[in-house]
Parts: sequence; structure tokens; C-alpha cells
Amino acid sequence: MNKKNMPIAGGHSRPPLERMHRLHDLLSNEQPVNCQQLGKDFEVSYKTIQRDLDFMRDRLNLPLEYDPTRYTFRYTEKVEAFPLLQVSEGEILALFVAQKVLAQYRGTPFEKTLGTAFQKLTGALKETVSFDLGEWGSDYSFRVTGASAADLEVFRLLARAIVQRQQISFSYQPLRASQPETRLVHPYHLANVDNAWYLLAHDPQRGQIRTFALPRIRKPEIVKKTFDRPRGFSAKKELKGGFGVFSGTGKYAVKIRFDSFAARLVRERDWHPTQKIRETKRGEIELEMTLGALEEM
Repeated sequence: MNKKNMPIAGGHSRPPLERMHRLHDLLSNEQPVNCQQLGKDFEVSYKTIQRDLDFMRDRLNLPLEYDPTRYTFRYTEKVEAFPLLQVSEGEILALFVAQKVLAQYRGTPFEKTLGTAFQKLTGALKETVSFDLGEWGSDYSFRVTGASAADLEVFRLLARAIVQRQQISFSYQPLRASQPETRLVHPYHLANVDNAWYLLAHDPQRGQIRTFALPRIRKPEIVKKTFDRPRGFSAKKELKGGFGVFSGTGKYAVKIRFDSFAARLVRERDWHPTQKIRETKRGEIELEMTLGALEEM
């Protein structure tokens, strides 16, 4: 075994992506890229450097070639940026539409965090296609009213508690109560329903899973006590019975009659998995649903 090509004892080799970024920088600046020497510098074997270069050439389609006269690799043409992802025109369109969707959070506490994440994603794209985004900008738009006023710090704390399975306490203002109440719950899930954020959590005191609107959660704190979320928990199942976010165990048959004008609008959407639309006289309709709770009716 050739020990001089092995990693230095006690050293910390760079992750592959970091190594390839470094190789790209050297190649872009026309610096020597020699597998033996870089293996020592990066504390990996020379074969690892060779595999990195092969990946850059064969998978990332970078213009790499070996110069036998100098025993180094080099770029045969200028490379503007190191590519992380290769996408098709259709995938670029999907990202463009996603960016339009993110615009609904402009002016909210989530704007900065979402914008930074989107920039990191799009900044990693390889320029494999060329087309004009100008027309797309006029072809797609999104307008949202009544966006959630949830606080970003509250969202972060709840998200952390969900992942770490930690109990939380907070002050909460129920819609039907005149004064806030203190709650101690097991947070299970964060759901965005109709552009508003809600926490689904088990309330041990009440023995039920309850839904909490984030804008009405105040002074949340993580309690240094963990819990186990039931394996069978499903946010989809919890929200299925209600019309929106209010779930329940009831079985209420709801029938709503709409005149001909409203009927045209009602037909254009799916309102509930159990819905049935019955046509009546003069273009009127009856919308029938079976709900687990009636708060939103």
C-alpha cells in the first residue's frame, strides 16, 4: 500500500462538493491541478481527486482535459460558474412559477427567509437552456388576500419543538373566550390552510388534538420534556372531516342552496372530499357535504 497517498492521520478531509468547488477555483484561475499534490493538500488519496475530476467532466459536462506535458488538468474554455444542478426548460418554468407563488409572502415575516432559500436554489442552476423569461412574467400571476400574520420566530420555535418532540407552553386567545388561556401541548404538525398557518397539537389536559392559529399564539416556550407522537398520526386525516381547519368526530349532513349566480362560482371549485352537487330548478344547485365539525359553517 502506498502510504504517501493516504489521508494524513488525524486530518479532516473536505466533503466532495467542497473539494470540487476548490478544484473549479484552481482550474478557473489556471492554477496547476495535479492529483498527487492535491491529494496531499486535501488529505485524500490521489484516486479520490481523479474521481472528482471525472465527475466534473462526465456528469457536470465541464470542459476538462488532461495536459500530459504539464501533468495537470485544465479547462479548455472559460466556465462562468460551477454547476450544481442541470434542469430542463420545463423545470425552469416550474421554478419561475414557484417564485411567483412566494411573492404572496412579500411584506410578511417569512419574506426574507423564503427569498434567501429560493436564491440559494436558483443560484445553483447550470445554464443549460436559454430563453426569454419576459413573456412568462406577463403570463403568470398570483394574488392572495388575507395572508397569515404569523410571527416568524413563533414559527421557528414551533418547528423546532415538532422536530425535537418537545412540549411547549404558550398563551392562546380562543375565538369564543374573552381572555387568553395558558396551554401546555405536544406539537405534532404545522399546516398552511388557505394561506394561514395552524398548529396541530395534542392537549393532554383536554385529551384531544386541537388546532391553534399561529397569529393568536403568544409567548411560546419549549418545555424541557419530550413526548412520543403516535405512529398513526396523520394531519390529512385530522383535517379531513372539517370544512377548513376545524376538525371533529361528528358526522353532520350539511346542505347549502345557491342561486344561479352563486352556483356558477361554486361549481368551479372542489370544496370537500364528500361534496355532492345536485342541480335544481332555474340553474340553482344544492351543495351537500358530511362534516366532522360545523364551526366554519
